[in-house]
Amino acid sequence: MEKYYKERFEAQRGVAKKIAQFMEVNDILEAIREEIRIAIPSAMEACILLLDPDAKKYTRPLQCALYDRPVNCLACKRNRPAIQKAINQRKGVVVSKSNPVVRPDGSKIQIGPEAAMPVFVDDEVLAVVSVVSRPGTRFRRKDFYLIRDFSETLSNVLLNAKQHWEMTQEKIKISQMLAQLSPFVPQAVRNIVEKNPELLTQEKEKKDVSVLFLDLEGYTRLSATRPENEINEIVEKMFSSFVDPIHRSHGDINETAGDGLMIIFKDDNAKTNAVNSVKAAFDIYDRNLDINRELGDRLEPINVNMGINSGTALVGMTRFQGSLETRMTYTASGAVTNIAARLASYATGGDIVIGEVTKKLIQGLWPVYDKGMAHLKGIDEALRVFSLLKKN
Repeated sequence: MEKYYKERFEAQRGVAKKIAQFMEVNDILEAIREEIRIAIPSAMEACILLLDPDAKKYTRPLQCALYDRPVNCLACKRNRPAIQKAINQRKGVVVSKSNPVVRPDGSKIQIGPEAAMPVFVDDEVLAVVSVVSRPGTRFRRKDFYLIRDFSETLSNVLLNAKQHWEMTQEKIKISQMLAQLSPFVPQAVRNIVEKNPELLTQEKEKKDVSVLFLDLEGYTRLSATRPENEINEIVEKMFSSFVDPIHRSHGDINETAGDGLMIIFKDDNAKTNAVNSVKAAFDIYDRNLDINRELGDRLEPINVNMGINSGTALVGMTRFQGSLETRMTYTASGAVTNIAARLASYATGGDIVIGEVTKKLIQGLWPVYDKGMAHLKGIDEALRVFSLLKKN
């Protein structure tokens, strides 16, 4: 049986070349209609009848040339027998004798045979290609193959258009949700939600994490003795210099609070998270030394005290609802986080203090110095703590 491969290839190459220059789906649909008219000499008109209920959201109505004035292609021929037969039988059909096309003013346009081919997207009929031939002509076998090929091209076009629209709607929805909360949501949290919008509604889950807290020693004293804009400039410079080391070690900056940061390491197993948190801490320590050298005699050295703790925590989105505002954050909650914060408060002179679980997870990788038992604020029992720095 003749399959007309050459002619079909040429037609598809022509339509591919034509639609490649367009970005808007309507321009693409119009280009395909034009190619159908060119490929099928007997065609009076070629229409793409969009059946997708969402079509009006990602396309504009196409217009049919058979009417005396523009008519929306979403509805102009939907009830014609050829269209209904193609939809019901889920395959291409040709009706050799069709009723005239009746215009809104009652006048009639005589037509020849009528072909209709459904356009499938994920096994659902989202459109029908309708080709009306001139009176006294007929469709060739080749025409039928060409119409089917065009319908397959349209399937990809509509699928891409629909997916793009759905993605755009999702981004708009997320942006609207975050816009209301943006003054109270850390930038890192907005980035996380934009990449994984399902986190907005997902329940918290238990995960092995390492949590690093850092704060600037003497921040309150500095704020009281130096101009506010000068202190803000220095703090911003310091914190900005910490961002790359944190991200390089796969940490998520969760909270900022004037003189402190909270960083979560949660994406790997317990040992890797602990190792990454320590790597980040040493990088931050080195950056802090560099900045103090740059400040020279302008200010006394600004120390960054750090605390690291590891264990199982509940990780996920947290909303804090108040009478005037809602604050949203992506955090690790529980004893692991509380102790990490207390370890940072316990550290002095730019020390890096870690808990016993973290110490076991990094055993043999770095020297660890026992600081004995410590009574941490808000923790009932004394805990053994360790330092990553050898202090005199």
